[in-house]
Amino acid sequence: MEFEANVSCIDCSPSGPNESSFAAQTSSAGVTTALASVLIFTIIVDILGNLLVILSVFRNKKLRNAGNIFVVSLSVADLVVAVYPYPLVLMAIFHNDWTMGDLHCQVSGFIMGLSVIGSIFNITAIAINRYCYICHSLRYDRLYSIKNTCCYLCLTWMLTAIATVPNFFVGSLQYDPRVFSCTFAQTVSSYYTISVVVIHFIIPLLVVSFCYLRIWVLVIQVKHRVKPDHKQKVKPSDLRNFLTMFVVFVLFAVCWAPLNFIGLAVAIDPARVAPIIPEWLFVTSYFMAYFNSCLNAVVYGLLNQNFRKEYKRILLALCTPRILFMDTSKCGTEGLKSKPSPAVTNNNLAEINL
Repeated sequence: MEFEANVSCIDCSPSGPNESSFAAQTSSAGVTTALASVLIFTIIVDILGNLLVILSVFRNKKLRNAGNIFVVSLSVADLVVAVYPYPLVLMAIFHNDWTMGDLHCQVSGFIMGLSVIGSIFNITAIAINRYCYICHSLRYDRLYSIKNTCCYLCLTWMLTAIATVPNFFVGSLQYDPRVFSCTFAQTVSSYYTISVVVIHFIIPLLVVSFCYLRIWVLVIQVKHRVKPDHKQKVKPSDLRNFLTMFVVFVLFAVCWAPLNFIGLAVAIDPARVAPIIPEWLFVTSYFMAYFNSCLNAVVYGLLNQNFRKEYKRILLALCTPRILFMDTSKCGTEGLKSKPSPAVTNNNLAEINL
């Protein structure tokens, strides 16, 4: 009925169908240009930002600790999509179709899945690492020895691969012309889509929320001296450094929540929900998710003084390439006398002296 009403309106319009068709093409061209611009910006910032993160940890021993291993892993997960899948999406936008063949379609979809699931699993690993460091500090060194940390990292990516492989058996990696991407098709299998959203998004977010909630409770206890028998204190720099990874988590949740909840709603009742999802909402949710891959490195630079200083050194070192890969640990980093923290910073979130 809605389609018939629209046709009759076009027929009776003074401008006629040709002018309406021209307006639709102009609107479509505008949307395509906007999507291409967002994607080009995302690719550039993603590559430059995440390379800065990886180089920062590589160059500075004070940033090489158990927690930052997962930070580098998260940067790798963000980086791979900017190197392969996103450029293919950009080509599809320019050609207004997928012209790279089915093999590239399947591979790019698989890599994109690895990146997404790898990101949420690494964010979860970082939250668990922080929880153990802050709430179980006496056992932290044993739990996160070099050997154990490498095992946790391998487990994270092994689970990521296991979670992504079933897409080939379900046949859910398909080209979607609305977003110019070979990606997860939400309508292929309702049960599989529900499982993906619950296992790969909702459960990890609940785990991360629990970990950060417990840390926040400890921070409040420390700040207000809830446990007077303990000499506890929180330095402002420690709180800022903790907030860095909390912001990374929040941004990931905000950017990916719309797409996941659309998928969940469609999977629960495909016949009724799928037709009423506006295309603009679906496309916006996808490109919000894509945009998230370039945000983490920016957050580190804005909120973490250690990374910000290292970014500046790396950018200055580009003028003198021979010092680019030099160890800058002795160049003066915030909190050099503090015990290395589990992620992003060299300071403890809470110093607890018994």
